Amino acid sequence: MALRKKIDTFLAYTLIAIMTLMVLNVLWQVFSRFLLGSPSSFTDELARFLLIWLGILGASYVSGRNMHVAIDVLPSRFGTKVQKRLMLAVRLLIVAFSLGAFVIGGSRLVYITHVLEQYSPALQLPLALVYLVLPISGMLIIYYKVSDIIKK
Repeated sequence: MALRKKIDTFLAYTLIAIMTLMVLNVLWQVFSRFLLGSPSSFTDELARFLLIWLGILGASYVSGRNMHVAIDVLPSRFGTKVQKRLMLAVRLLIVAFSLGAFVIGGSRLVYITHVLEQYSPALQLPLALVYLVLPISGMLIIYYKVSDIIKK
């Protein structure tokens, strides 16, 4: 589990860096708009992209720490053997969803935006880089859930 701990630490620091950058970006937007009277043209777009990365990578981090929202009304009514089976089924469903939606769907989105050479209007950043967070996060979630299945 040393690898998992390293991934957790890297992901945590990455999320802290993204959040810090987002706060600084928004502060600059407010400063340039209200004090300089000339709003910066790129800050709105950058804040949007950082929020996408923060939300999606944050979801994989929370999934790895098993801190995600869960409704445990059904499992609490059963014994430990049934609870373990339900947990296995839930983890397998999460793996299937992450593979289909995040990894496969996200990879297709990255590929299509790369082939079509789509760029963001203000930053002229390839949108494929923005969408790259989907397959990355999907692979992280799959790693975490498969790790949980093997561990239990």
